[in-house]
Amino acid sequence: MLDETQVLDLFRSSGAMLEGHFELSSGLHSDRYFQCALILEDPKRAEKLAQALAAKLRARDPKPFDVVMGPALGAVIWAHEMARALGARCQFTERTDGKMGLRRGFKIGPGTRVLVVEDVITTGGSAREVIEVLKGFDVPTVGVGGIVNRSGGNPFAKDGLELTTLCAVAVNSWKPEECPLCKAGGKAIKPGSRPKPA
Repeated sequence: MLDETQVLDLFRSSGAMLEGHFELSSGLHSDRYFQCALILEDPKRAEKLAQALAAKLRARDPKPFDVVMGPALGAVIWAHEMARALGARCQFTERTDGKMGLRRGFKIGPGTRVLVVEDVITTGGSAREVIEVLKGFDVPTVGVGGIVNRSGGNPFAKDGLELTTLCAVAVNSWKPEECPLCKAGGKAIKPGSRPKPA
């Protein structure tokens, strides 16, 4: 089992923990960014992280999951690794005309135990969109899992859902109009995978 220090060491050694001035997928600005594509590009490292989170999830809920589902594009690789670690199927949601949904022939039905995953949890917005898709199929989400929780808490607690991650990190983030880096004349870069809405 990996502890938080070992997980963060993997981020540093893979160059996946960036420092600077970033615009997050949530629209918030931050001085630190976790680029999970870099940590997951090595299949052995991705497997190690997924096995560690799977062990934490099983300790919390020993019942098997049927499906692991994440939002495209950022969580597709992570959802697949988690599904492999948990012996479940992998599915992902995609946006069409700005609305999240299931495509590509994926099917889900009542009684399916679904774990929703994201690589990094900031506001929980993308994972919440997946949860809403599942509600449309009358499928409750069993739990939410991630690699890094930078939210400062559990953004899914009000939904009655437990959040299980490998590490929690306190990271500065601000609304764009309150960002001290912008006020100092800096310009945020957007290294994430979600395109900015038109």
